[in-house]
Amino acid sequence: MVCKGICVRHKALKPKSPGIGRYSTGQKRCQGCELFLRWDGFWCPCCGYRLRTGPRNTKFKNELRTRKETEKGKLSAVNEESPIQALQKNIAYNV
Repeated sequence: MVCKGICVRHKALKPKSPGIGRYSTGQKRCQGCELFLRWDGFWCPCCGYRLRTGPRNTKFKNELRTRKETEKGKLSAVNEESPIQALQKNIAYNV
């Protein structure tokens, strides 16, 4: 399969913040077109190759994994409510 040039419309720009990788921002890489895309599907809209959603290098795989775990931990900490808040909600529902 050959690049047809359609992928240029979906080309993703490099993140401006240092230390934030392309895969952690949701970008995917097409090996056929040799560029990163902002695309929701699993296949390249241009050449039909399967899009890579993660790095190949073990070092960068580990960095991405730890970044996802820390983000997941932050989100769960934000969504958790304290025992006092739970008690207040329970009292409000019973009144």
